[in-house]
Amino acid sequence: MEAHPFAILRIRYIGARRPQFHQIFVKASTMGNGIDQALIADWPYPRLVAHRIGGKLAPENTLAGFEMCARFGYKMIEFDAKLSSDDQIFLLHDDDLDRTTNGHGPAAQHTWHQLASLDAGAWFDPRFTDERLPTLSQIAARCASEAIAANIEIKPCPGRDEITGRLVALAAKDLWRAQKPLLSSFSFDALKAARDAAPSLPRGMLFEALPDDWLAIVRELGCVSLHADHKHLTQQNIRAIRDAGLRVLAYTVNEPARARELAKWGVDMICTDRLDMIGADVVS
Repeated sequence: MEAHPFAILRIRYIGARRPQFHQIFVKASTMGNGIDQALIADWPYPRLVAHRIGGKLAPENTLAGFEMCARFGYKMIEFDAKLSSDDQIFLLHDDDLDRTTNGHGPAAQHTWHQLASLDAGAWFDPRFTDERLPTLSQIAARCASEAIAANIEIKPCPGRDEITGRLVALAAKDLWRAQKPLLSSFSFDALKAARDAAPSLPRGMLFEALPDDWLAIVRELGCVSLHADHKHLTQQNIRAIRDAGLRVLAYTVNEPARARELAKWGVDMICTDRLDMIGADVVS
């Protein structure tokens, strides 16, 4: 479907000295802002994505999850990357350590040496006792050895959006030499910093529900994809996203019937915890 030659975008500005919103006319062919149109056209990522590496079948954001990916034939993972107090990039979803490790308090207040000794598996099941928090470089090595694609969610600790986006993007650019990882974040500032640091890496903006100005946001960041909570995705807004020239990721889809419906509607990537229930046969 051809884009209309002109579009009206409602641009949200980040900055106290600028108006919050401003309407402008832009020619459709100039709306890319560095977007890799060739990558969008020849999309390299598989349909199914393992949420936090192992979904609900292994401790989240750990190397143990790779075994589940292999067992169920998954070829792409999603995981959360953040910084220690001394700027080591490691995997953890929460701001605090308490839920998924035997540590306590904000992760940002711990050095990597302190974090590296924590148990990140026993909370899930005693079989995973002594599972450690992995570094980004460890994940990259496993992705390379097992030919698994990556969606790196930049997950800044409070107040560390820009530095986390920048350091994660720079590291990812160096660590992934074959297929580029897809960067994503709920943080506009983190994804903007990632874009500025490593513009060649593809980016996807994360939303829960779509804001009115979703198109302006993803265009400003030069995103190739939009990632949204599947509960807020409809056949109509999926069509609008695709018509805007973007790919769509839906999270976190754990019912086979819903996964099948989203695939029928044109969702490109389905991120799930249920590696054991949602396979290629469900979304083909």
